[in-house]
Amino acid sequence: MPKTMFRLDLSKPMEEQAHPGHNRWHPDIPAAFSVEPGAAFRMECKEWTDGQIKNDDSAEDIRKVDLERVHVLSGPVYVNGAEPGDLLVVDILDIGTFQESEWGFNGIFAKENGGSFLTDHFPEAAKSIWDFEGIFATSRHVPGVKFAGILHPGLIGVAPSMELLQEWNRREGELKAQDLERVPPLANLPTPESAVLGTVKGAEFDRIASEGARTVPPRENGGNCDIKNLSKGSKIYFPVFVDGAKLSVGDLHFSQGDGEITFCGGIEMSGWIELKVDVIKGGMEKYKIKTNPAFKPGPVDPLYTDFIVFEGVSVNDLNGKQHYLDANMAYKNACLNAIEFLKTLGYTGEQAYMLLSSAPVEGRVAGIVDIPNACCTVAIPTQIFDKDILPK
Repeated sequence: MPKTMFRLDLSKPMEEQAHPGHNRWHPDIPAAFSVEPGAAFRMECKEWTDGQIKNDDSAEDIRKVDLERVHVLSGPVYVNGAEPGDLLVVDILDIGTFQESEWGFNGIFAKENGGSFLTDHFPEAAKSIWDFEGIFATSRHVPGVKFAGILHPGLIGVAPSMELLQEWNRREGELKAQDLERVPPLANLPTPESAVLGTVKGAEFDRIASEGARTVPPRENGGNCDIKNLSKGSKIYFPVFVDGAKLSVGDLHFSQGDGEITFCGGIEMSGWIELKVDVIKGGMEKYKIKTNPAFKPGPVDPLYTDFIVFEGVSVNDLNGKQHYLDANMAYKNACLNAIEFLKTLGYTGEQAYMLLSSAPVEGRVAGIVDIPNACCTVAIPTQIFDKDILPK
């Protein structure tokens, strides 16, 4: 078994760990440890809110969650010899749960505290707890379903250069300025509140906290892409922007539907991940992987072969406004159509919404060329239910 290079105590917040992680992106956050190319190692990860969510039946912790604290990441890992212009190759060897913490959660954030993909339809907080038994997940809050998970890191990425960090802050600042009063906001800009920056202290902490990018969105460095098929056996090619690459990982999921539509994700969990790293010198230019990572999916996937698929097109269901080839709007409508169907099976809208975010549903951009309507689909595996759900 690979050596554990980053250990955590689940009873302590991230800044009190023997090796504190971080929850901002910045090139000056020091590495927690270093490895040679070709090395394999294990890292332990806390769930993304750093222990704020409890295994109970109340959604009050979801409603009040401190989103300035997310995501708490393990790392950074300094890969000896990696330089700007290289590609960092990361193999995901294995992922697992802690024996003392075989449960996870999904939730809908309140609109005034982050919201969700369907926040105009589901503005109130809700929570579902999921219990793990081997590869399967069940929930007392969403009864009648059982499915195999696809364990994966929702967030894995490398440190940005200072120039890239400044570009993120510039463009996201311009976006947020378009509507400063919007709820939820158009972007989450740097903020020192609840920042965790490894071992950084004093004036240097204040500087990095004021500059460091939030980990909420995916960007050129990878980050919070929430790709459910980035699982065991996957190989990722990251552009390297700083010496050592400074790889970090966290936000582990037991399972997730495409899109992670409730925002309080798939099934969020604490756990461990085993990685192997290598370096392709000059790989960014050689393979033209310069602005975002590329990856080869692993061979691990639940064997679901029977689906019911719901379509959506780019028309706003709230006001009937036609949108031009808007895949975001089309996917929302596909999800809403699926939720309405699931409600006929006895689920509440909130239960159905959290099921779409937790189970291994498949999302697709079906058509994006036929003006004016984009078409997206969401496919629900019928075998996860304990009864036949097809219309009769």
